[in-house]
Amino acid sequence: MSAVEAAIETLAQSLSIGAPEVVLAAGSLVMLMIGAFRGDRSLAGLSWAAVILFGAAAVLVIDDSPARVLAWNSLYVADALSAYLKILILLGGAVSVLMAIPHLPRIGSARFEYPVLIVLAVLGMCIMVSANNLLALYIGLELMSLASYVLAAFHRDDRRSSEAGLKYFVLGALSSGVLLYGVSLVYGFVGSTDFTAIAAGLSAGTERNLGALFGLVFVLAGLAFKVSAVPFHMWTPDVYEGSPTPVAAFLASASKIASMGLLLRVAMDAFGGMAADWRQIVIFMSIASMLLGAVGAIGQSNIKRLLAYSSINNIGFVLIGLAAATAQGASAVLFYLALYLVMTLGAFLCVLALTDADGRPLESIDDVAGLARTRPWLATALAIFMLSLAGLPPLFGFMAKLAVFNAAVAANLWPLAVIGVLASVVAAYYYLRLVKVMFFDAPSDVPVTGGTRLNGAMMAAAAIFCSPIGYLLLGPLSAASRLAAKSLF
Repeated sequence: MSAVEAAIETLAQSLSIGAPEVVLAAGSLVMLMIGAFRGDRSLAGLSWAAVILFGAAAVLVIDDSPARVLAWNSLYVADALSAYLKILILLGGAVSVLMAIPHLPRIGSARFEYPVLIVLAVLGMCIMVSANNLLALYIGLELMSLASYVLAAFHRDDRRSSEAGLKYFVLGALSSGVLLYGVSLVYGFVGSTDFTAIAAGLSAGTERNLGALFGLVFVLAGLAFKVSAVPFHMWTPDVYEGSPTPVAAFLASASKIASMGLLLRVAMDAFGGMAADWRQIVIFMSIASMLLGAVGAIGQSNIKRLLAYSSINNIGFVLIGLAAATAQGASAVLFYLALYLVMTLGAFLCVLALTDADGRPLESIDDVAGLARTRPWLATALAIFMLSLAGLPPLFGFMAKLAVFNAAVAANLWPLAVIGVLASVVAAYYYLRLVKVMFFDAPSDVPVTGGTRLNGAMMAAAAIFCSPIGYLLLGPLSAASRLAAKSLF
């Protein structure tokens, strides 16, 4: 076989292994061309096209063989972990597109670029979770970030949305610089950006490990911004409040899952031999995120800001599983992310349904007073999501927190588990407060009209998943998370 034939065969293999990303990239370009020629009237059609793209990519992701396969000169890895995370990301992207179809025209932002940007962001996320190299990591992260900056400011006629996009861009650019500086330090001390080579190089000598540790600190700081872990959380409440609700849902769900999955792969795959060093950093971020997320939400009057602090709080619990640095801990992280995706999307679907007679969004906690009397099904669904996020049994969200606590105890990190339980008790206050306002306060003067049938159907499906009925999926979901976690060990 000649060199040209070998190169062609290698390229064909890489294209086959990376088929989900190829489909998303090609589809986004076609969607962009259609939107450029047809204008904003193509928004609904492009939105459904994006959902079809996500479905096609999901079919390509699903593979009976969990074997680890490298492509693109070892920059890209396809394994059970990447497949698990991509399914969650694609689901989050599809729901974020569908929930925006009736919402964007109502707020005067019905522009065809929205589904295109979502597809590009999802493409970046899929590259992130399949990165086997720090450079591939950075490319995927920046592709996701650049699209997210525009999405945050998508409602350009609203001052809050423009402010949210600007804050997200400035702080995101700063975190990207910190991350890139950390990558350069790791490369300087280890001599490679490949995860496998880094893991092998770190076992060569203590001086090299010490230098790489400084780089790892900067890398963790950059990734902590993307998951909004304390002390890199400052952008989250303002961006969630100012962004259009579907965008906030996308940032809170798919973006968090991709970033957390990437953090898991970097910590366990590339720097697994330094777990004793980075565990201290992760434990600090976990405790700080749990406590600040629990306390910071108590005084909030805006539901989207409350959900922002809720996301910070939940990331703290996810980091407990990462701090364990074991296969059980990684499995707990992945299991938690799956439940967190559904709970978060369901909560934002409820927020999207809170509109007045003129279609204006109702985001204040006072606006949902007595909601159980006027919209009992909507109030019940929102209560299920809030109590599930709080981790109260017998709702399915309880199993997520139980999984990370068990992993911490098994790794002899029981003080961290105890702090997590105490933080859960504190956080339960503001979740229960919202439920109390909906079910026991006098009805608000502002009538709530509710959402569309499509959003209502997705909301109902999410509520059923988070209810005790969701325990029927406990076995398959646990098995899938354990299989994905084995890819790291």
